[in-house]
This record gives sequence, structure tokens and C-alpha cells, in this order.
Amino acid sequence: MKRLVLAGGGHAHVEVLRRIGLGRRSDLDIVLVSPLPLTPYSGMLPGVVAGHYTVEEACIDLVPLARFAGARFVHGRVTAIDAHGKIVQTDDGSEFSYDVLSIDTGSVPPRNAIAGADASGVSVKPVEPFLDAWQAVLDERPPRTRCIAVVGAGAGGVELALAMRARLRKMPRDTEVVLCGESPDLLPSHSSSARRRVRAAIASRGVGLRLGHRVTRVADGKLHFANGTSIDADWIVWATGAAAPPWLRTSGLALDPAGFVLTDASLRSVSHPAVHAAGDVATAQDHPHPKSGVYAVRQGPPLFANLMHALDGETPRPWVPQPRTLALLSTGDGVAIASWGAFAVTGAWAWWWKDRIDRGFMGRYRP
Repeated sequence: MKRLVLAGGGHAHVEVLRRIGLGRRSDLDIVLVSPLPLTPYSGMLPGVVAGHYTVEEACIDLVPLARFAGARFVHGRVTAIDAHGKIVQTDDGSEFSYDVLSIDTGSVPPRNAIAGADASGVSVKPVEPFLDAWQAVLDERPPRTRCIAVVGAGAGGVELALAMRARLRKMPRDTEVVLCGESPDLLPSHSSSARRRVRAAIASRGVGLRLGHRVTRVADGKLHFANGTSIDADWIVWATGAAAPPWLRTSGLALDPAGFVLTDASLRSVSHPAVHAAGDVATAQDHPHPKSGVYAVRQGPPLFANLMHALDGETPRPWVPQPRTLALLSTGDGVAIASWGAFAVTGAWAWWWKDRIDRGFMGRYRP
């Protein structure tokens, strides 16, 4: 009997587990390692912040899903991989050998270059402490947080800032939300039409903007920028993108210059064919794409197929990501911006569409 180890409970791995369960393979020893039994769906996180969903509605319970797949759930965090010896190690010192390994652990917050960042505010990832901290801000009596700074003006930061503003406007408090980004414009990878609509949404909802200057340090309750200016910030949310987990450096796997697992078109490690990787932890060598939940979700089916091919000694099949994807950005108040290539529109119908897609996705993984 061959052993398949799934390191992490990310978006691609939940689909792998679902498909294994549907196939009812009894010839595999499957181990799922995850630090949390509930894995959050990134597409619904802004909705949780805005109050549209409960945490439970936006999370997939990995324990029953693993049981459905016939997998053993291990509550732990991967801290090391020996790709040559085919061993995975967790934070309690446990070791698991494997015939085939798949890594979908996600990324970590890249805050090391900002002085004082580690002691100030909270990162969006991991999600659980972020949501606990957000709830603590909402529960303040009397309110103490006067200014929230969201650092990172990508799609995730934009949605979070708008969601926070929408939630706070429903409460008897006057808390400012400021979105800060190093780029001189919002969403540089989106069309000019989408950027205009996002700017209009931010302006009409009273979210402040500080763009075009890098945050260099945090001190004395202020964010300090590279141009010498600063802003007051009682609470800071770090939404600054993705960094590679540091334990990958000693894994023996081929990595890209940023430290992510380098994969071929079949989602296999370019250096170790027994290892696959998907989601934010991986970089596709021939088809690089943004580290976004939408790509991780779409990697689920081809990852499952190629893991089964690897276990059965068959030739893997290539997967080519779509050159463009539909983006549905929520404004936090029942409206969304739909963006596809150069096309962008705003409306309540777009939020309805996003909500329907997200709930449909989550419904696939309910018992």
C-alpha cells in the first residue's frame, strides 16, 4: 500500500480529498497534515469581516472531509521536509514517510523588512488570529481604535478595507480606515476600467488612501513611509502579499528566487517527481500566475489527477492556467465590481453572483 501525504489543507487539497472520497480508493494510506481543522475559504473572508457570513460558513471542516476520503487527519504544522529521504516532519517532532507528497500549505506574511511590524497589528494570514483581533476591535467598549491602516493595496487589501468600513458604518462609532500601498495605483494588474471603479468605490465609502510610498517602519502608533511622512494607526492589518515558508529552504526541493516550490506543467517539483505543490506555496515554471485563491481552486482537479498518476506509475498530464480570470471584488455593502480583461462593471447583481459562486463552492465540501 502506497502512502500519499497531503501537507496543508489549502484550496487545492480540499478538492483532492473530495475526489478521492468519490472514487473510494482502498489501496492508499492517506495522511493529511494541517495546523487547523477548519480551513478558511479566502473568497469569503471579506464577507466574514463585513458581517455577511459567520466564520463557520466561510470555513471547510477538514476532519469529516478527511474521513470521507479515508484519510488520517494529523493536527500539526509542517516544519521540515526531506525530499531526498521522502520524510515530512511536524512541529511536535512526528515524522511521516511518503511515496508521493503534495504541498498546499499556503504562504506566510512578508513583513520582515518593515521595522516594528512583528510587534504591531496583525497579518491577514493566518486567518484565525486575524479574525479574533478584528472581533476584539468590534467589541471595544468604549471604542478605542480611531484609525485602522490596511497595508497592501492588492485585491485582498482593497476588499478588506471596504469590508471593514462597511461593518464599522453600521455601528455607533467613528473609526477611520486607510488603505496603504507601495504602488502608485490600485490593482496594477487589473484594467484601467476596473481601477477606476475601485477608486470610485473607495472614495464614495470614505476609505482613505495612501499610495505610492513604501512603509518602512512602525513606531509610536504611527506608520512611517519612505518619503518621510507618517500617519496615525491604532491598529494595523498587514495584507502585503505572500512569502515562502522558511522551512522550504532546507527541503532539498528546487525553489524559485523567492523561495517557493518550483513546479512543472503537471504541478510536480522540477527536481523531485514524487513531490507536487499547488496554491501560494508553488510557482509554475512555464506558466507563472498571481498567487491567488482562484488559481488554487482551479488546480484542485489537475492536482488530483496527477497525484493518482504518480501513485499508479503513469505519465502526468500538463495543466495550463487560464490567461485571464473573472475577478469579483466585494465592496462590503452588497455591491461588487466584476472585472474580466478590459471589461469592468459595478452592481448589486455582481455581489449576488459572487455570493452564489462562493456558497456553491463551499457546498461541495459540506457533509
